[in-house]
Amino acid sequence: MKKFILFIFLLALPLIASAQIRFGYLSYNTVLTSMTDYQLAKRSIDDLKLKYDAEMKRSEKEFNEKYEEFLEVQRDLVPSILRKRQGELQEMMEKNIAFKNDALQLLKQAETDAYAPVKKKLNEAVANVARERGYAFVINTDNDACPYVNPEMGEDATEAVKAAIK
Repeated sequence: MKKFILFIFLLALPLIASAQIRFGYLSYNTVLTSMTDYQLAKRSIDDLKLKYDAEMKRSEKEFNEKYEEFLEVQRDLVPSILRKRQGELQEMMEKNIAFKNDALQLLKQAETDAYAPVKKKLNEAVANVARERGYAFVINTDNDACPYVNPEMGEDATEAVKAAIK
């Protein structure tokens, strides 16, 4: 009889343990993009991107004008001047490519720097909500990382986290 009761208890143990574990789930990106801090950071990054784009277009236009001018007069140039102009065009093109690469890296770094405090604030809000509600963990449902969550076993924490941020 003791063995039978022990056997039943051991079978029920996982059910008892799973009933005690609570978890939350949310779409991190949905909450992140709804934050006013995120909108401000995004606007700042977009403005910076527009400035870099304008400079790249200006450089490209300048290169195209020089190249068209070169094409018009190349037949009349002596070989040494022709090579000099070709070198100038090559150097200008290399500088434009280097600037584009630098701009991409600088934009990526600016984006990382701008969003870091916003993400930190969101992570803190998620942790606070998890502690308050007694969650063992919080699942991010973005990018189909978790295609199904049983709402009877977990709780959608999206609105609670949004409220904690404000």
